[in-house]
Amino acid sequence: MAKDALVPEEMAKKFESEKDSPYTRWVRAEGLDIIAAHYIPDLHTVELKPWARRGGRGVYINHEASRTSNDCYVCEIPPGGKLAPQRQLFEEMIYVIDGRGSTAVWNDAGQKLTFEWQKGSMFAIPLNAWHQHFNGQGKEAARFVAVTNGPGIVNLYEDINFVFNTPYDFKNRFGGEPDYFANKGEQKGLLLETNFVADAINLPLISAKERGAGGGHIRFNMAKGSMNSHISQFPVCTYKKAHCHGPGAHVIIMSGEGYSLMWPEGEQPRRYEWKEGSMIVPPNLWFHQHFNTGSTPARYLAFKHEVVSIRNAQGVPKAWISRRLGGDQIDYADETPVVRTLFAEALAQHGMAPKMEAVYEAELVDLPKAS
Repeated sequence: MAKDALVPEEMAKKFESEKDSPYTRWVRAEGLDIIAAHYIPDLHTVELKPWARRGGRGVYINHEASRTSNDCYVCEIPPGGKLAPQRQLFEEMIYVIDGRGSTAVWNDAGQKLTFEWQKGSMFAIPLNAWHQHFNGQGKEAARFVAVTNGPGIVNLYEDINFVFNTPYDFKNRFGGEPDYFANKGEQKGLLLETNFVADAINLPLISAKERGAGGGHIRFNMAKGSMNSHISQFPVCTYKKAHCHGPGAHVIIMSGEGYSLMWPEGEQPRRYEWKEGSMIVPPNLWFHQHFNTGSTPARYLAFKHEVVSIRNAQGVPKAWISRRLGGDQIDYADETPVVRTLFAEALAQHGMAPKMEAVYEAELVDLPKAS
């Protein structure tokens, strides 16, 4: 039985004043809710409230474990409408889930760029740059999901006017370069340095056998920021290796159907069904594992803060390293039998069977010895 570490109300009241923060008070002042969940079945239909200051509608989605490192919000721009201009002393990454439109970005020096986006586009806002989003459709709303490292900044300064109205250009982040938001980038290993991806749903990926299942992977550094993100894809009738990491990774399903298992060590897995538009946010150090039960490859985008990554002395995320070597990834050979049983049963409901035998065999070639 899962344990949620809940205590009697008498004890909880002793810490009640510490639960609130400048950040949570700011979100309330914006007139928005924070959905304290680590699973959203459908970002397309999640309920939004009017966001008067910005001129759209929105909601924050952020469970307690990640609320001090980074946050996530969904925002909708009305048909033919626009959001109010904004600048901020925190970073922001955006993925468009519905509609098409454009964004203007400018600084105090007068450099201004405008680029167009569509469903499946992703981009980042340069630190403290002015920006404004426009809906290019006259009849349909446009909707995007964003992840920022705003909580730490708001909590640090506790001065909203300072956070949103400080006149300073970080010219090393954005200097008005004409091609700043061009659909290009420089590839360094798995890392793509870019500021705009026009079609992330069909972006070519790089083989990443370390994560299992013959999948593809690509990592991003956007707008020269400290936050990071990655896209992973894995074939039909396969699943990824389980791993754990720090809090705040917002996993957005871009294509495909399937489910994920999540669990704190020593407890039974909890199952979450997903499809395009679902989002999963693994709590701190919970193991999680993704399974493709659909008829097409499954692809997801993870927006996250660097605090998520627990790295070894070589800079490699421990979530990529076998537990047999002291990492935080469970090899297929070490997973519990129920993992394979559940997967086979889920596929059988669709008249399919696992395609994992070759993957299991390939792992054995380089599998470290169990300690």
